[in-house]
Amino acid sequence: MNFAFLHPRDQLVAIMDRIYYNGMTTLSGGNLSIRDANGDIWITPAGVDKGRLSGSDIVRVCADGVVDGPHRPSSELPFHRAIYDQRPDIGAILHAHPPALVSFSIVREVPDTQIIPQANRVCGPVGYAPYALPGSEALGEHIAATFAEGYSIVILENHGVATIGANLLEAFHRLETLDFCARTLIRAKSLGEVHSLSDAALNLFDQRHHMLPEFVPTSHGSRERELRQEIVAITRRAYDRHLMISTEGVVSARVDADSFLITPTGRDRRHFDIEDIVLISNGVREAGKMPSRSVMLHQAIYDKHADIQSVMTAQCPNATAYAIGSAEFDSRTIPESYILLRDTPLIPFRMFYTEPQKVAEIVSLNTPVLLVRNDCVLTAGRSVLDAFDRLEVAEFSARSVIDSAVLGELVPIGDADIEDLEEAFSLN
Repeated sequence: MNFAFLHPRDQLVAIMDRIYYNGMTTLSGGNLSIRDANGDIWITPAGVDKGRLSGSDIVRVCADGVVDGPHRPSSELPFHRAIYDQRPDIGAILHAHPPALVSFSIVREVPDTQIIPQANRVCGPVGYAPYALPGSEALGEHIAATFAEGYSIVILENHGVATIGANLLEAFHRLETLDFCARTLIRAKSLGEVHSLSDAALNLFDQRHHMLPEFVPTSHGSRERELRQEIVAITRRAYDRHLMISTEGVVSARVDADSFLITPTGRDRRHFDIEDIVLISNGVREAGKMPSRSVMLHQAIYDKHADIQSVMTAQCPNATAYAIGSAEFDSRTIPESYILLRDTPLIPFRMFYTEPQKVAEIVSLNTPVLLVRNDCVLTAGRSVLDAFDRLEVAEFSARSVIDSAVLGELVPIGDADIEDLEEAFSLN
């Protein structure tokens, strides 16, 4: 589905559904708008349940001020108009109240996007607008003035967040990515000092090692087609389980000794389809498609380990908190955690981006989970489900350990019991 071809009404409903059901706003909170090429503004209505919004509820405010629709437009229409007046380059505005971003707004801080390179590149620097009465012209002036400074995201003092974009999907990606940053920072700060990336380190993300030569496949075998379906299904599942967000997360699977499939770069993780998955064969990419930026790392892992059939990376907030925080993650919490995760090394950020062969030497089915400093969790498995299981267990285990801090000190499974687990489940 090409989101850009949807009518503005349908775009607004689709994105509000994702915001509401991902827990980033309430029944009565938040508003979205799209500016049409003719100057009309399509906007969500006032006083309508955000969890049951339909296309017929959307209001059009014509360029001449005439209101067309069954409801009043959002009470925040003044700030939408003010932003559009200041930023003729944009086509959509999104305002919501994600709890983590509200937390930042009420302590009057902005989240640090330099904790994760993808987040920094999606969000950029974050602005801050002073408080004013909701729905007032003053609020519109404050927010518009901040956006006029060139920001794409603005934290609203004691209020929430507003994002803009060339289109509504871009504005949503910024919201979801900043919310991920905020949630991860809150979890990591409970573990101690938080590590951020320098500008030089962030620039490693921009290296284009995924620009491989192209080839045109002559056929698509049954295993390849089955794996395409499995990758799409598990990526959507990872999104729905809050292990990935729309802008972050990679899944790959081995097809045979010389080829593997990998998710594309720059595509919404919830909405790509089987034809978007990229086939890599003998070091070249399927024509007309752009694989994940980490394609060379996946290639190195498959070259090194014939027994690894799937590799995933994701920025799930609790496990990633250990990648940006100062505490060491201990997987010896419950038997399932140790059996699936084993010990989980933390590897340097630079190694992940510049030395794929070294990463491939560290990961194995005996060391199937890595934390990457200021980036992600990497899992490997004998199948797509196996790698996903490890990812899910890593996030659940990290959450349990972080939450346990308010109850008391973690008491890990003892060394003798670990030896029994290793023997019983053939972990050596």
